[in-house]
Amino acid sequence: MTNRLNAVATDLLREHATGLPFHPLRPDSGVEDLAAAYAVQRFLVELLNPHRVAAAGYKIGLTSVRMQKMCGVDTPLAGVVLADRVYGSSVELSLSNYGHLGLEFEIGVQLQRDLPPSRAPFDTDDVVSTIGGICAAVEAIDDRNADYKRLDARSIISDNAWNAGAILGQFVAPWPDLAEATGIVRLNGADIDRGMGRDVLGHPFVPLTWLANHLAASGDGLKAGQIVLTGSLVPTRFPAVGECYQFEVGGIGTVDVRVRK
Repeated sequence: MTNRLNAVATDLLREHATGLPFHPLRPDSGVEDLAAAYAVQRFLVELLNPHRVAAAGYKIGLTSVRMQKMCGVDTPLAGVVLADRVYGSSVELSLSNYGHLGLEFEIGVQLQRDLPPSRAPFDTDDVVSTIGGICAAVEAIDDRNADYKRLDARSIISDNAWNAGAILGQFVAPWPDLAEATGIVRLNGADIDRGMGRDVLGHPFVPLTWLANHLAASGDGLKAGQIVLTGSLVPTRFPAVGECYQFEVGGIGTVDVRVRK
């Protein structure tokens, strides 16, 4: 089974390289459940990270009940953020580097202490005690022109939850009540959308706590210095050449992303 799942990861890497659109895994892929999907994800991350550089952190997806129902699951999903895909504010992303670039506007977290799996299960207080700072963040995703009417969690998880990077503002501490924090998205200076911290499963620390326990279940754990993208406050935006997006989270700060050809 290990060889079979590794082969799925190899196929995914090839599909990215050749520009093949995203598609659900075939019924005979061997990825029969979420555990197998995360195994494929680990193999894919190894292929993407041949020098075994420590993961910069994680992204959390499916942080709305509507999206979970669409994908046939009742939990969020996680992906790995690779160290060479972390950028500071005002980065310029090239559309040509992605199959289909999307931007998701999130609250980012950075840990100052480990959460070792030996201490699991964790509650929210456990997790909050390890946080060193909060920032406005944008996740770059590559959905490779997916058909959103044919999504399933196993396929998305296997493809590293579509993560293609993290753009981070300045981390701050202390931080305001994140459930009540307003996130405003601006396109070329004009407000185009807004959401609240509570739009992420009630509070961004809810999916963060889920992630800590999810990792612990497989013997892994969040580590000091790692960052976590806690889920999008508003629907994904698919940028065009020349656009500049700014995301401001009240009481926290801003982050900017520019897009070129």
